Amino acid sequence: MFNLLARLYIWFAYKKIAKSKCCAEKDQEKILQTLMHKARNTLFGKAHHFKNIKTYQDFQNLVPIRDYEGFSAYIQEIKNGVENVLWQGKPLYFAKTSGTTSGAKYIPISKESINNHINGAKWALISYLAHTKKYDFLKGKMMFLQGSPILEEEKGIKIGRLSGIVAHHVPFYLQNNRMPSWKVNCMADWEEKVNAIAKETASQNMTLISGIPIWVQMYFEKVLQIAGAKNIKQVFPNFSLFIYGGVQYAPYKKRMQELIGEEIDSLELYPASEGFIAFQEKPADKDLLLLTNAGIFYEFLPVQALSEEKPKRLRLSEVQLDEAYAIVINSNAGLWGYLLGDTVKFTSVKPYKIQVTGRVSHYISAFGEHVIAKEVEDAMAETLQTQDAFVQEFTVMPEVAPLHGLPYHEWFVEFAKKPKDLAIFAKTLDENLQKRNIYYKDLIQGNILQTLKITCLEKQAFENAMKEQGKLDAQNKVPRLGNDRKFAQLLTKYTLRP
Repeated sequence: MFNLLARLYIWFAYKKIAKSKCCAEKDQEKILQTLMHKARNTLFGKAHHFKNIKTYQDFQNLVPIRDYEGFSAYIQEIKNGVENVLWQGKPLYFAKTSGTTSGAKYIPISKESINNHINGAKWALISYLAHTKKYDFLKGKMMFLQGSPILEEEKGIKIGRLSGIVAHHVPFYLQNNRMPSWKVNCMADWEEKVNAIAKETASQNMTLISGIPIWVQMYFEKVLQIAGAKNIKQVFPNFSLFIYGGVQYAPYKKRMQELIGEEIDSLELYPASEGFIAFQEKPADKDLLLLTNAGIFYEFLPVQALSEEKPKRLRLSEVQLDEAYAIVINSNAGLWGYLLGDTVKFTSVKPYKIQVTGRVSHYISAFGEHVIAKEVEDAMAETLQTQDAFVQEFTVMPEVAPLHGLPYHEWFVEFAKKPKDLAIFAKTLDENLQKRNIYYKDLIQGNILQTLKITCLEKQAFENAMKEQGKLDAQNKVPRLGNDRKFAQLLTKYTLRP
C-alpha cells in the first residue's frame, strides 16, 4: 500500500514539475508582477516607485543591481525591528552566512520564501523517483550532514545557518527515517559532531546521505574506523543515493567511489541562502533544471559586462546557450536586483538547464587568463581518470613573484592516494587546463607563465585550515580559487615534507 500511494503522489507531483518546464517564460513574467504588487507598499517599493512600473524596462530603470553590501542599510532597519522594509511584514528568519567585505551576512527568509527552500530537495527527489523508479531508499534511514538547528532570536526574527533553519521544516513523513538524532544535530563543535554522527549511524540502515563532498568524505572515514570495514557498502549495504550541493562532484567522485566501494547514483542540488535555484532531475543528466515558478524572478548579466557601470540585464527569454552569466534574483523574501555571486551557463533552453561555472569573485586572472572554477575542476577530474591517484581536496592560487623563474599557478592538493609520478600528474593536469582555457594556454606558450606546480599537503590539511578560520562546518566550502595568497599562507604550514 505504501509503495502504491507513494508512486501515485510522485506521479502527480512530477506532472506539476513537467508542466512548469513548458511554461517557464510565462511563469517568470507572472512572478515579477506578483512580487512588485506585494511589495509596492514596502519601504523599498515606495523608494523605487513600484506602483509606476509597467514594463520590464521600467523595472530595470528603477531597480539597480546590488550586492549584499548594497542592501546592508535595509537589513539593519529590519534588525532594528522595522516592518515592511523589503517585503511585507518582517522575515521569519535570517539565514546567517559568511560575507566578504561585510563580515557576516543576514539573508531574509519570509513565510513565502521558506517553502522554496523546503521544497527544492523534495522536487529533486520526486524527479529522481519519477525517472528511475528506484523507491527502495525510502524504506531506510536518510542522513543530512548539516549545520546546527539551534537558532538565535533578535526582534522576533530567528537567526541561524540555512541548513539549521530547514531542519525545523522536515516533513512529518520523514521524521522517523531522519538521521542524525536531534541531540547530535545540535552539537556545536563540528569535529565532535561528525564523530557522534558516525557512531550513531554506523549500525543503521542508511540508504540516502547528503552533504558537501569533503565533509561526507570525513564522515565516511570516521564510519569506516568505527566499523572496521574496508568500504561504506560493507557498513551500509543499502546505501544507494548521494545528494550534494555547493561544489562540482567530478573531482571528488573517484575518491568517493573508493570509500563507498562502488559507484552509486548521485544528485546535485543548487541551494543558496537567498533561494533554492536548481536541481539535477536524474543521474544521467548532469545539468540542473532551473526553478522558474518558485517565487524568484531571474535576471542574467553577461560576465564580460560586470565591470560596466550599467551592465546589460537579460530576462530568461533572452539568454544564449554556453554564454557565461552572473545570476541576479528578485525574490519573495524581498531581495531586488540582488547579485547572487554565482556564474552559470545555459546548456538548454527547452527546458532551461544550467551548469554552475563558479563565483563572480572566485577566479584567477593575475595575468588576464580568467581561469574559473569549472575549468580547474574539470581538468582535475579528467586527470584523475588517467592517473592512479585520489584527491581529498584542492585549491588553486597564483604565485606572481616566485624566487626563481616565471610566475605560475600553484595547486595545493591533499591526496588521499598520491600519484606514483607527481611530475607526470602535474604535466597532465596542466595540459588538461590548457585545453579548457585558451588564454592560459597562450600565457604558457608565450613564456609568460610556467606550467603549474603542485604543493602536496598533509592529511587533514584543509580541515585544519578551515578550522583556523572558524569555518569548519557543514555550511562552509573550501575556496576553489583565489586571486591572492591569503589562503595559501594558511595551507603552506601543512606542506607535506619529502
